Amino acid sequence: MNEKISRREFLKITSIGGSLILISTQLPLSETLLKEITTEEAEKLKVKASEVKTYIRNLSLLGSPRLNASTCAVDVKNGRILRIRPLHLDWKYDPKEFNWDLWKVKAANGKEFQPPLKTLPAYYAIAFKQRVYSPARILYPLKRVDFDPEAPPDKRNQEKRGESGFVRITWDEAFNIIEKELRRIRDLYGPAALLCQGDGHGESKTVHARGGIIQFWGRCKGWGGNVILSRNPDSWEGWYWGAKHVWGMDGNMGIMYPKTNTIVDFLENGELALFWGCDPETTPNGHGPAQLASVVCFWLREAGKRVIYVCPDLNFGAAIHADKWIPVLPNTDIALHLAIAYIWITEGTYDKKYIETHTYGFEHFKKYVLGEEDGIPKTPKWAEQICGVPARTIKALARVWAKHRTSTFHSNGGPYIRGPYATEPARTEVYLLAMQGVGKPGVKQIQMHEWGLAGYPLPYSKIVPSTSGLARKTVARTRPIIAKTLYHEAILNPPISWYGDVAAGSPVQNQFEKYQYPEPGYPEVRVIWIETPCWTTCWNGGFKMIDAYRSKKIEFIFCQHQTLENDALFADVLLPVTTTFENDIDIMPDTCSQLGLLFIQYRCIEPLGEAKSDAEICEELAKRFGFLDEFMMGLKSHEEIARKAFETSGVAELISWEELLEKQYVVCPTDPDWRNAKPEPFDWYYNLPEGKGLNTKSGKIEFYAQWLAEYFPDDWERPPVAHFIPYGETHQESLLHPRAKKYPYLMVSNHHRWKEHACHDENAWLREIETFKIKGPEGFHYQVVWIHPIDAAKKGIKHGDIVMIYNERGTTMGAAYVTERIIPGAVSQDHGARINIISFKDRIDRGGANNLICPEKTTSKNAAGMAVSGFLVDIKKVDLAELMAKYPEAFKRKMHPIYDMYLDTYVVG
Repeated sequence: MNEKISRREFLKITSIGGSLILISTQLPLSETLLKEITTEEAEKLKVKASEVKTYIRNLSLLGSPRLNASTCAVDVKNGRILRIRPLHLDWKYDPKEFNWDLWKVKAANGKEFQPPLKTLPAYYAIAFKQRVYSPARILYPLKRVDFDPEAPPDKRNQEKRGESGFVRITWDEAFNIIEKELRRIRDLYGPAALLCQGDGHGESKTVHARGGIIQFWGRCKGWGGNVILSRNPDSWEGWYWGAKHVWGMDGNMGIMYPKTNTIVDFLENGELALFWGCDPETTPNGHGPAQLASVVCFWLREAGKRVIYVCPDLNFGAAIHADKWIPVLPNTDIALHLAIAYIWITEGTYDKKYIETHTYGFEHFKKYVLGEEDGIPKTPKWAEQICGVPARTIKALARVWAKHRTSTFHSNGGPYIRGPYATEPARTEVYLLAMQGVGKPGVKQIQMHEWGLAGYPLPYSKIVPSTSGLARKTVARTRPIIAKTLYHEAILNPPISWYGDVAAGSPVQNQFEKYQYPEPGYPEVRVIWIETPCWTTCWNGGFKMIDAYRSKKIEFIFCQHQTLENDALFADVLLPVTTTFENDIDIMPDTCSQLGLLFIQYRCIEPLGEAKSDAEICEELAKRFGFLDEFMMGLKSHEEIARKAFETSGVAELISWEELLEKQYVVCPTDPDWRNAKPEPFDWYYNLPEGKGLNTKSGKIEFYAQWLAEYFPDDWERPPVAHFIPYGETHQESLLHPRAKKYPYLMVSNHHRWKEHACHDENAWLREIETFKIKGPEGFHYQVVWIHPIDAAKKGIKHGDIVMIYNERGTTMGAAYVTERIIPGAVSQDHGARINIISFKDRIDRGGANNLICPEKTTSKNAAGMAVSGFLVDIKKVDLAELMAKYPEAFKRKMHPIYDMYLDTYVVG
């Protein structure tokens, strides 16, 4: 009987999945939702939909084999990606198999919360197809057109890197050049003349490796050991270099650790959520909990929690979730903190008993706040002149905070903690939490970023899957190293020295250990091997780094990547790399979603052009140098490596290898006792009769950092007690400094909502969003710059105008987005654009990569973090005709009407 059935009924009888009906019928969404079909038509659709194959992929761009939450289902037909969508966890499992009903949280108002039964991937993950098929993809090996590998090392036109184009070569030619250069520099200088620029910012893979596989290659015994570019705890500078000295917290970045069940604790016990200098609707999107953080923010509202955002901009999270937005000038949050402390001290509304039993040195901080140290009481009126927040608002915030169980919320660092002297507000935030008894139920510091809803490891999963034990990057760190924030200085102005390994997770005592480059007995860097080319977009002082790439001292640069962006443009040889969709087999965990996942990543599509995976490139070079077996860890194939990762993942007791290959994924069950997961999030410390056990000299929370006083007694940029430091020897990035007369605006540089650093900057779908790009009159798509109407009027700038943002370090460009969502006195341009240099001589970038003009120096004198937000700039409207006449060659470059720079922009012939 040929009966009519609804779409919903069709979904019940088909195993294909609702999203594929839209593909099969090729009808608009609205029409498909309403259309009734016959059972006969349904059978035909089932046959048609069965031609679609579905694969699982982790599409995070953090690059880690564990800290990801962008697991997706990828639908492929006839060798092409059709669409990317969330993975429904019950695709091949009954939720009862992983105890889904046990994962519930009940808030104080009686509301119950449970995450959806599907993954919540990043926005860009759903649009990843556009990056795969982008005209900016590198499809075959390339050589810089004016690079002659036979020329003497100082006569290779290094000064033209980034300026001259590329020509196509074969893989044999590319490998031969690279092998010859590597052998030459090893024989002439030693293996440590090779610097491997690998990083965590890249596609998430295990077998085919996250960022850092080339560092493993360089550390193989067959090579002999390369220089390690030690990555700083970027986006966590203030906590890592500052807060660690208050409460230790060596488990991670200086933030409150462990973070287990902090959200659960707040839902049950907290009253006021202070989101400080962050945007949970944006920053976790790229990796970590992705949109799970957004779900939690909605939970807070439903649970009746009061939510206040303190930040320079009414960002996406604030616009959606805030009961009140308190705009504050960038890099002045510490003044607001000090004024809050002043109210509490003078009104007696802080936890005196906790301060007496659980902290050390409070009297030093109290003297500073009351003005007994410097004659300046840190009153709300004093703070108002600095941070722009009215004194009455400061008083109200202080009093409501003191009356309610309050937690501070963060989603990654945000501009609040990534500016000059960010160590100081990071410390005063912990001071304020301590003054209200941090560790008390509902009084915590809550990070919604990398480690998912409850902190890593997720207590909800009975098993936490991990392939880290097998990841090639787990080779022990070796010296020599270069602090990544001093990369440009190491090349341009050696010798250099600094304090601290700078790698995240190092104990606080390491910050007093001195390092130098070059180390005795080791050469300077002569060859750079780039795997993740995002330095000029992600770190400090990018124009200085461009000078380093173009230095004659660097005899050879080669890069492997998917697209022509940023640092890749400075390579002498470029190698095309597959995307994660094109690799033969891989295995990935996801420990930041609702439950732990482990899944097989089969090849979805054939490699585009002549692309090879990162692993395959390293394998070929390892083979040529005679240590392929070491690189492969004694295993013979990628499938063997994947199986070994499975055997060490902790999941083997749940599923066999054969069943995993068939089902593609496994969901780890909820621990029935997850509510009692240990250790508690700092409750243990609060519950002690007297504080002890922290990694500080006293074992307590230290308002007076004894180790800083002991090791750096003369460092007034990071003194034993946190101080308001508007400017000093290292930085002069303050509206209180005379430089502000020339550069009167503070730059806010957030992470981008729609992309991960420069990755997806070229994504055609995302470019349709106005807050992503605005198309200029000549057709180029400009990075958006937020400016307040008051400031725009002063500068004669209208919405959509093309503008320059500049200081003495250089210029970048953008399109004005005139809005009251930014505080007057500040401009905001998200970081992460592809660079497009108009003039190397005049240091002008068209792309909007504002890291090019941020401070070149570190967080402070002895804190080797980066300062990439809260710096001084000026802004002006651009006369495009005048600019085009002055730099005609830059504007004559071939440009794609949608993607701007693409392969033909740079490839000659």
